[in-house]
Amino acid sequence: MSLLITAYKNALVLLTAAGMVAGCKSENAPAPAPPVTPPVITGTPPPAQYGTPFTGVPNREDAVMYQVNMRAFSQSGNFAGVTARLDSIKDLGVNVLYLMPIYPIGTDSKSVNSPYAVNDYRAVNPEFGSLTDLRTLVDGAHTRGMSVMLDWVANHTSWDNPWITQHPDWYQKNAAGAIMPVSNNGTTYNDVAQLNFADAAMRLEMISALKSWVYMANVDGFRFDYADFQPNDFWKQATDTLRNIKSHKLLLLAEGTRSANFASGFDYNFGFNFYGGIYQVYRNGATATTFDGLNTSEYVGATGTQQVVRYITNHDVNGSDGTPIELFGGKAGAMSAFVVTALYKGVPMIYNGQEAGMSQRIPFPFTGVKVVWGQNPDVKRAYKQLLAARAASAALRVGTSTAYSTTNVCAFTKTAGSSQALVLVNVRNTTQTYTVPATVANTTWTDALLGGSATVGTQVTLPAYGYKVLTK
Repeated sequence: MSLLITAYKNALVLLTAAGMVAGCKSENAPAPAPPVTPPVITGTPPPAQYGTPFTGVPNREDAVMYQVNMRAFSQSGNFAGVTARLDSIKDLGVNVLYLMPIYPIGTDSKSVNSPYAVNDYRAVNPEFGSLTDLRTLVDGAHTRGMSVMLDWVANHTSWDNPWITQHPDWYQKNAAGAIMPVSNNGTTYNDVAQLNFADAAMRLEMISALKSWVYMANVDGFRFDYADFQPNDFWKQATDTLRNIKSHKLLLLAEGTRSANFASGFDYNFGFNFYGGIYQVYRNGATATTFDGLNTSEYVGATGTQQVVRYITNHDVNGSDGTPIELFGGKAGAMSAFVVTALYKGVPMIYNGQEAGMSQRIPFPFTGVKVVWGQNPDVKRAYKQLLAARAASAALRVGTSTAYSTTNVCAFTKTAGSSQALVLVNVRNTTQTYTVPATVANTTWTDALLGGSATVGTQVTLPAYGYKVLTK
C-alpha cells in the first residue's frame, strides 16, 4: 500500500511542475495532461446482505438473554436442534439468543476440541450444520421476535488457523521468534495461539470478518469472548465499525469487567462479580447487603442505558463450579438467586438447561451431556412468571433501585416514573422475618407473580428461599 501511495504523490509532483511550466508558455501550447486518478485501495468487501435486517431488536436495557451451547442443547447437537425449540425459548420470555461459537475449530495436535479455538472466522462449523442451517435458525428467531447474537473470539486462534502460516506476524512471539500460546495470570492455554493487537493489518481483517456475519447471516450482535485482554482502542475501532452499519441495530456484549469497556462502545459488561456475590451469599453465607455494593462497582464507567449482564450459571461456571441446583440450595435456592439476579439491576441471562432445573453439570468440551427437556416443569413455570412480571413493569426492568437489605434478606424498591416495585428475597434456607422500613411499611401493592392485592405491614415472613415481587 505505501508504494502505491508514494507513486501517487510522485505523479502529483510531476503534474504540478508540468502545470507551472505550461503557464509560462504561449496560448498555442498543448493542453496539460489529464489529472491522474489515485488508486483505490480496499479490503475484503462485505458479502451481500442476506434477508431483511431485523427491526425487533430490543433496547439494550430491555434484553433478556439466553445462552445456547449447541453441543449440549439437543440430542442432535446442531443448529436444527435449536431451531426446533425456538418456540419453547420464546415462551420462557426471552428476546435475545446468544449462540456459543459457530465457527470451525482447530483439529491440530494441540487441540482440546474447544469451540473457542477458531480455525476460520468466516465459515460455519460443519458439526453444527451449514450456513443455510444457521440462517434458518436466525430467520426462525426473528419470526418469533427474538434477536440473535454470535460469540466472537478475538484474542486467539487455533494453531491450524491459516493465519499461522500466511501471517505469522499477526501473532505474539517469544524471544526465540516462536508464536506464543495464550497466557494469563500464571495459566497457559496451549491449545490456542495469541494474536498480536499491535498489528494493524490483523485488526482490519478481524473486524472485516466480524462485520461479514451481520450481512452473511443477518445477526443482531455479538458477545465478545475474553474482552478484557485486548486493547480498548481495538474495541473502539471494532464497535465504531459495527455501529456504522446503519441498516442494523446491534447489541454488543463484552465478556469483561473493565469500566473502559463502556467507553469503548459496548452495550454491556459481563457480571462476573455479581455471580461471585451470588456464590458468596448463597454458598458461603455472606450478607445479602453484598449485592448493594455491586450495583455501584459493576456500573463504574457506564452511561445512559449501558448495562451489566447478570447470571447464576453459564458454560464456564456450570462445569467448574456446579449447576445452580447444586450450588445454591436445590430448586428453591436456585430460583431465589435468580430473582435477585434478574430484578435488582441489569440484564438477566439464562444458560440452556437452567430453566429445566438441570442438576447435572455440562462439562467442557460439552460433548458428553445433553439437556433433558421437560424436567421440573415447576421450575420453568417459575421462570416464566418472573420474566413476564419483569417485562410488564418498567420499574422492574429499568427502575432506579433503593436498597433495604439485611443480613438474610435482599430487599429493594425500584422506581421508573409512576411505575414502582418492591422485591423481598430470602437468601437463606430457613424462615426469615423481615422488618419493613418505614418508607415502605403499611402500603398496598399488586402481587406481580400470583396476581391480586398484597398489603405490606411492618413485618413480612418469608419461607426458606422465599420471595415476593410486588408492583404498582
